[in-house]
Amino acid sequence: MQQNENGKTVIIERSTGNDGYEGMDKAEAQIIVELIEYIPNSVLSKTIMKKTTGNVTVVSFDTGEALTEKISPFDTFIQIIEGNAEIIIDKKSNALECGQGIIIPAHSSHVVKANGRFKMTQTVIKSGYE
Repeated sequence: MQQNENGKTVIIERSTGNDGYEGMDKAEAQIIVELIEYIPNSVLSKTIMKKTTGNVTVVSFDTGEALTEKISPFDTFIQIIEGNAEIIIDKKSNALECGQGIIIPAHSSHVVKANGRFKMTQTVIKSGYE
């Protein structure tokens, strides 16, 4: 667990199976937005695929929640799958609606904020940085 910028708990589920997949069966269609639920006053994160070259995570944010500002050494693709979000990259605010996505460049500071409840997928690509 981590703390968000409001000092509240961020719940992280990282229990992937031996093959690096959790919450999804290979070769079967899934409704991604249903893989994760909302928890009041929290951010819930569930890694559904984890490999040495990157990972895919679904995340839900309750209204008013945010993750602390951070910098990742890797490119990160965010796609909103329910609701609306504010993604701040290098102090520039981006309002994203359901269905929209944005790439957070490697080594950029960024903050993810929930002005209302929303869900997103986060894809981190680690290859190509050797």
